[in-house]
Amino acid sequence: MEKTKVAIVGMGTVGTGVARLLLDYGDRTARHAGRILWLEKVVVRDLSKARDMEIPEGVLTDDIAEVTEHPDIGCVVQVIGGLEPARSIMIRLLESGKDVVTANKALLAEHGPELFDRARQLGRAIAFDAAVAGGIPIVTNISQCLSANGIQSIHGILNGTCNFVISQMDELGTDYQEAVREAQRCGYAEADPTTDVDGSDAAQKLALLSHLAFGARVHWKDIPRKGIELLGPEDLRFARELGYRVKLLAVAQLVQDELELHVGPQLVRSDSPLADVGSAYNAIRVVGDAIGRAWFHGMGAGQMPTASAIVADLIDMVVGRTAITFRTLELWSEQPARVMPRDSGTATGRYYLRFTARDHPGVLAEITGTLGRHGISIASFIQHESEGQLGDNVPLVIMTHESTEGATQRAFNEICEMEMIDGPSVRMRVLD
Repeated sequence: MEKTKVAIVGMGTVGTGVARLLLDYGDRTARHAGRILWLEKVVVRDLSKARDMEIPEGVLTDDIAEVTEHPDIGCVVQVIGGLEPARSIMIRLLESGKDVVTANKALLAEHGPELFDRARQLGRAIAFDAAVAGGIPIVTNISQCLSANGIQSIHGILNGTCNFVISQMDELGTDYQEAVREAQRCGYAEADPTTDVDGSDAAQKLALLSHLAFGARVHWKDIPRKGIELLGPEDLRFARELGYRVKLLAVAQLVQDELELHVGPQLVRSDSPLADVGSAYNAIRVVGDAIGRAWFHGMGAGQMPTASAIVADLIDMVVGRTAITFRTLELWSEQPARVMPRDSGTATGRYYLRFTARDHPGVLAEITGTLGRHGISIASFIQHESEGQLGDNVPLVIMTHESTEGATQRAFNEICEMEMIDGPSVRMRVLD
């Protein structure tokens, strides 16, 4: 059987998974690729570091030139995180005549136009299905399988770390900090989990999906986003009492020919498939004008799910399917955006508001009066009877009728400045 030589740059958790699939399951990949995917080189930073698996002699190297100057290596899996040196290495690989498979969503979200333009100039291709939602083939499905559809909306749980943390808090009553530490112990969160828990990771993935699905050209930093840092166990209990569960959602939906984009914790109905997504799993709901609703669910993080998506991209690359798709889609090309982002302040919806207020006469009247001045009406209200003395702090939960993002944010800020409001307050969208 014909042999195609490939290489891996970076052998952390995901790189090791890719190597394991290529070395231990070569017959499987050969069956799908119609050729042997021969792991010729693996570039690492430290040759002396202990590995979780045995690598054949002569494969490991700390010199990238052994890949870039190798005439028989045509495709390289780059699994280095961050922006640099990942960007410089990818450009070097492309300029040396290599096609590249990557899982680095931060790199593509930040430098996608530059990298894709350079790849096109050089007649090379970039595949990145593993960059969004781990083992779920959402990039392939949106760009190819659903290409007959006009996509109307995407609602996704795209960050496994946040979903794991919220699940721990919701199901076990764990506080936020302990849930984060448990995510780190399980390998779902980095030592510094900031980009996961503040919504940045999900925003980067949403920017990629929005470009694929809608032809939008929006930088991920321009997507309104909130994290889960202020969520408390009480918010999850109140959500259940109201018939909802809390999930960090990334949303892109067409509204009057403009694209509404946002990332943040939301209340989703308990009978929704999204509400049942637990642990580090991801899920994406895509609505197309022809197919209607389509659901995708699977592990959004982890060594082997991500490696699975990478090797699938690698097979498509060496067979030649990726090159055809890459030329046809013209991702991040000079073509103008097909849709423009909508002013986030005009987005409409219902909201969950939770305040910690002093138990004094007239407090509720001041809060409802402020909401009324901003044109926000109340759908329901929860204030459990205080077990302490008059003047103690009590949680107040308000569910609004439909309002705009701008009006709700202004009213929320004004209420938070009131003298009788103590402690952190929480505002979340409601997905009905």
